[in-house]
Amino acid sequence: MVKFFLIIFFFQALFIPKKGFCILYIDINAPTIKKLKIAIPDFTPMDKSEKRQDLKTKIPQIIKNDLKLSAYFSIIEKSAFLTNEVNPENPRLQDWSAIGADLLIVGKYRTMRKSIQIEVRVFDSYWAKQIMGRRALGELNQLRFIIHRIDNEIIKILTGASGIFTTKVAFVSNITGHKEIYISDYDGFNIKRITFYNSITLFPRFSPDGKEILYSTYKSKSTGPVLYLKDLKTGIEKLISARTGINIGGSWSPDGKSIVVTLSIRGNPDIYLIDTNGKILKRLTRYWGIDSNPCFSPDGKKVAFVSNRSGSPQIYIHDLETGNEKRLTFEGRYNSDPAWSSRNRIAYACMLNGNFDICTINPDGTDMKRLTNNPGNDEAPCWSPDGRYILFTSNRTGHYQLYIMTANGENQSRITSLRGDQTSPCWGP
Repeated sequence: MVKFFLIIFFFQALFIPKKGFCILYIDINAPTIKKLKIAIPDFTPMDKSEKRQDLKTKIPQIIKNDLKLSAYFSIIEKSAFLTNEVNPENPRLQDWSAIGADLLIVGKYRTMRKSIQIEVRVFDSYWAKQIMGRRALGELNQLRFIIHRIDNEIIKILTGASGIFTTKVAFVSNITGHKEIYISDYDGFNIKRITFYNSITLFPRFSPDGKEILYSTYKSKSTGPVLYLKDLKTGIEKLISARTGINIGGSWSPDGKSIVVTLSIRGNPDIYLIDTNGKILKRLTRYWGIDSNPCFSPDGKKVAFVSNRSGSPQIYIHDLETGNEKRLTFEGRYNSDPAWSSRNRIAYACMLNGNFDICTINPDGTDMKRLTNNPGNDEAPCWSPDGRYILFTSNRTGHYQLYIMTANGENQSRITSLRGDQTSPCWGP
């Protein structure tokens, strides 16, 4: 268990800004966001006898990566610094204001056997004010998690909204020669393999609370794909659906009580609503052709899915209360992989000029936007829990790797560099 303590009382009182000093540094709801210039020098060991001198650069590097991926900051390179000597408790802010730094992040640390203590301070260089201070104590092997927690606090202080840095992602990788499910931190670090079928395993989907994950697997060669649920804490697997035909593409309802899935028990692939034990609650689609890739709306009242009933794959929306269905996408000859954000916008893979790109659209069909336009294919978008970022897979550099970008397509950043292909991502809490 991580031993993590957000500042003891006297430390907290020491770092509360003076009354009346309250600034929203970043308006995350603005159409465009001007990046803050930020300087993060090496951290200072608290003790001269500190053995882990490598952490002087490792800790700030984790902070830099988090803040860079957030898309709110421009990191000032060390070569621009006027000094490399910094007093973390009382830095000469004029040295940092002189190089154009809006903010300065400084800190110090101490390792104690298997534990680490970290202190982080954030200063406004222009106003010459400290705007945040945090102390954390935890296990050394949880260093990245501890820093992610601190960085979430930094984002909250500057924007008023929580950060994404402690979230998890799941994806399919064939680095072993088989398609298996892996889980990592949001930034692609701490990768852990969670299936060992030596087969084809696809479409991982986190439960709303992040404690379980759905996926489809061909592990039994005598049948088609079946749907499994795995408890991520205990490792216990539960067979949800192994009906004749395909059992694929399960997606959770927002309350975690039901699942939409593609089944072909009547010969034709259709969308069904089932409970978490696999019991069919309702058949949702009844059209010829293939209906697949279902996902819930954030209020749980609608389901988006892909159908070729009009000739080419397009995205449709099914109303669970009325049963009415409407076609959502009309631009592009092949549209797939819908993902519905918590902020009520749908991302999908769209083929407009021969390659797949990531597009977004409102649920009423308005304001369609193309977010990517790169060589190769960009596919399988999924949203961060807060709906402000999109994770997707792209083969723009050869093999498929995972990328993160903002909801408007900015700051596209690669987060994996593994062998083989990394596909079918999903983003969990």
